[in-house]
Order: sequence, then C-alpha cells, then structure tokens
Amino acid sequence: MATTELAVTVDSNPSVGATPLGVLRAIWNELSGGIGPWGALRPAFSILLAIVPFLYLGQHFNRQHKKGAWWFILQLPLLLTVVLWPIIYAWSIIDSWWVSNGIVSGRSR
Repeated sequence: MATTELAVTVDSNPSVGATPLGVLRAIWNELSGGIGPWGALRPAFSILLAIVPFLYLGQHFNRQHKKGAWWFILQLPLLLTVVLWPIIYAWSIIDSWWVSNGIVSGRSR
C-alpha cells in the first residue's frame, strides 16, 4: 500500500470579507428558501387576489387566463344555486395558491 502526503495551506488574509449586507442576504436566502422576497410573497399575493369574488383574479395572476375565463362563465349559472357557487369560489382560492406555489418551486430548482 502506497502512502501519500497531503499539504494543506490556509490563507490568513482572505481576499473577500463578509459584509453586513452579505450576511443579511445569506440570512434572507435561508429564510425564503433562496427564492427571494417576491417568491416568498407570491402565493400570499395570489390568495389576496383570489379572494376578490366573481373575477377569479388569482388565476389571471398565475397566467392561467383560460381557466379564469371559464370559471367566470361557469359561475353565471352557479350563482342561481346557493350551494355550488361558494364551492367553486373556495376552490378557486385554493387552486390559485396551489398553482402559485408550483410556479415558485419550479423557479427555485
């Protein structure tokens, strides 16, 4: 069995030091999962838009314009029923949040 020697040197004067802004950036990246402030807030903003009734703005925010338009058309006959419209309204909020999280997680890879 052959023996090998390894030499390790430590640079006592690093060329780049830590700055307060760099430390804050590293902390923020750890808190937000590396997706930045907009990625961290995007799902919450999507829910706020989806809460607006009758318009399905959460789907439009997620660039799913066809889905938002179809849900708008679908709600017209459902408005006549008191039971089914709240179901599609609640589902639109959940779907908006779900799709927005998918967009954020797709960008963080």
